[in-house]
Amino acid sequence: MTLSRRAALSAPMLALGVAPSLARAQSWPSGPIRIVVPFAAGGSTDAVARIASPGLTQRLGVPVVVENRSGAAGSLGTGAVAGARPDGNTWLLTFDSHATLPALLPNLPFNLTGDLDPVLLIGGAPYVIAVRPDKPYRSLADIVAAAKARPDAVNYGSTGNGTLGHLTMVMLAARTGIRIAHLPYRGGGLAVNDTVAGHVEMMIGSAALVAPQIAAGNLRPVVQFGPERLPGLSEVPTAVESGFPGLEAEAWWGVFAPHGTPAAMQQRMTTALQESFRDERVNRTMTESQQARLVLGGPEVLRPFLDRQIALWSQVVRENQVQAD
Repeated sequence: MTLSRRAALSAPMLALGVAPSLARAQSWPSGPIRIVVPFAAGGSTDAVARIASPGLTQRLGVPVVVENRSGAAGSLGTGAVAGARPDGNTWLLTFDSHATLPALLPNLPFNLTGDLDPVLLIGGAPYVIAVRPDKPYRSLADIVAAAKARPDAVNYGSTGNGTLGHLTMVMLAARTGIRIAHLPYRGGGLAVNDTVAGHVEMMIGSAALVAPQIAAGNLRPVVQFGPERLPGLSEVPTAVESGFPGLEAEAWWGVFAPHGTPAAMQQRMTTALQESFRDERVNRTMTESQQARLVLGGPEVLRPFLDRQIALWSQVVRENQVQAD
């Protein structure tokens, strides 16, 4: 059989396969949509999802429900979305720890980049080191000097082993040769409370986590790890400005779909998300409550960003033998 005859015979069969998929995409959405947050309610990822959901409901014309499926550093909820039907009814809204999963949990039952399609990079907020106002640390250089003078005596709190805050301090220690004690907490609230109470010398957390206590005068920011100063922390230098080039770490939020979700559905969701976050009220809420620098970049932005994040933090985990809780 000639190639042209084979092509002629196969074309109707291909059309039969494409037509139902196209029809499903054109009729979507026809029922409730789930946005899975792979962490407990009350955290920043949950907050971002709930900030976005009313606008999505309005723009898509169906209920958009936030579902919290926490556990195993976010891998349980992420795995549930990776294994979900690619019908546009299930989406993942996750946090920066998404990029550390392959290194910290190498036996994941799903492929992080193969089983999930990138949809939108919402934005980010820098990690910040904060101390009680009565502590002597006023610069990152002060912290490094103290840790060199008293190895393992200076300590800091984070939201857990293998979190981006912890890995940032691991990277700092490796580059400067210091030994600084890590006190991992199971949640940002606990780390904040113990820092304010003076039970831990300092803490590292996202700007969103520490901002309320900074505003109340209970914590003083020492350094931020974003690529540039956050408007809400305009007086606080970045690590790069403090003489530590390349030392950057930002909390970020991204949306993903089960691999194979029709492109038309993904594009409509991307547009709906962008329009929702650009709403003046939502934009202000994200800026003020989450200290977020919005990016709102589609898959062409999120895909290479995620690849860079996985490469960077996998190297830190591997070289320093970091283990998850």
